[in-house]
Amino acid sequence: MRDQSNATLAPAITADRLVGLGLGALGVLAFSLSLPFTRVAVQQLDPWFVAFGRAVGAALLAWAYLRLTGAPPPTPRQWRRLSVVALGVVVGFPLFTSLALTTQTSAHGAVVITVLPAMTAVFAVLRAGERPPPLFWVAIAAGMLAVLAFLVTSGTVRGALSAADLFLLVAVILCGLGYAEGGALARELGGARTICWALVLSLPVTLTVTLGAAWLHPPRAGAGAWSAFAYLTAVSMFLGFFAWYAGLARGGIARVGQIQLAQPVLTLLWSALLLGEEVTPASIGAAVVVLGCVVLTQRTRAPMATMGRCQSSKP
Repeated sequence: MRDQSNATLAPAITADRLVGLGLGALGVLAFSLSLPFTRVAVQQLDPWFVAFGRAVGAALLAWAYLRLTGAPPPTPRQWRRLSVVALGVVVGFPLFTSLALTTQTSAHGAVVITVLPAMTAVFAVLRAGERPPPLFWVAIAAGMLAVLAFLVTSGTVRGALSAADLFLLVAVILCGLGYAEGGALARELGGARTICWALVLSLPVTLTVTLGAAWLHPPRAGAGAWSAFAYLTAVSMFLGFFAWYAGLARGGIARVGQIQLAQPVLTLLWSALLLGEEVTPASIGAAVVVLGCVVLTQRTRAPMATMGRCQSSKP
């Protein structure tokens, strides 16, 4: 009888993990366009307006979603955790990437973004109690080295560490924190409500900064910059997180977070299509290696502390 129960439970866990991976991949696809579109937007719009203005627009969408779904307000403890999410993904990452991409290309930004999966996994250990096995970390290191080797040999990395690189490093650290905290909190609130409440919580700050930036530098731009800004608002800051946080909650923060290893290569491909940067055959080889490392992380079966808990099925 016990064997029969275990046999019945195993497919459900596997299916839940696969759903989490699929949602995580959808989120990464959405986020892979963030750097190219940020680069396009900040060429004509003030970086502070781009960073905070998109959060204001997304907060209005979030407020409408919460009203339509009748979402109950978070508890005081959840509000405190939402402030960490807001610091990382609503304020920190958009601001520092916008500042960096005023002087650097999105392809250069992809170099630093390579460390984001490892940063997410580290914060998953610190904030969510996950304990990946050693092979998991080996796969992370191999994937990161493969992408970095490709970026270095392709000439993306040039010169010494600049202020833009420091901005990107801060952005990655804060983003990893926001991803891990948001993924853990999504088990209680659901992926959609987690980002929505974080956006609403940030609105007094983001609205104030947006109005100040618009007053100092009135936003005047062409259709391309405004289209990029619209994508950053509706997808990068809003809809992408619906899938991403739901995927982290279902499949495990450290494990699903490693799908981000494919994001730098995707970002380079989008940069080539949108910004005219060259894509060499080496990018295809790098993509294959990275995807192989992602597959290896999924095949590590050692239990994680949070995987045994009941996963949220909220949207």
